[in-house]
Amino acid sequence: MTLWMVNDVPARMVYAGRRWRVTDIPTRIRHSIWSVPLENPHPLFGWRFQGTDDAGDSLVFDVYASVDGWHVHHTYS
Repeated sequence: MTLWMVNDVPARMVYAGRRWRVTDIPTRIRHSIWSVPLENPHPLFGWRFQGTDDAGDSLVFDVYASVDGWHVHHTYS
């Protein structure tokens, strides 16, 4: 997954071979709602936002940052 930010806020991404545009106002997610594996010493943070692909399909994404980049934690249709 690749995530592009504008002014430190998600704007677009590539996930599962598709391009997604952020089509709502992203909500910042703090580490308190994530289930953090014990081996991860870094608090997690991320975003929840709606993404829309080129075909017009939309999903809500929960994404989080870790030491090796951004990851999709969950999607909602």
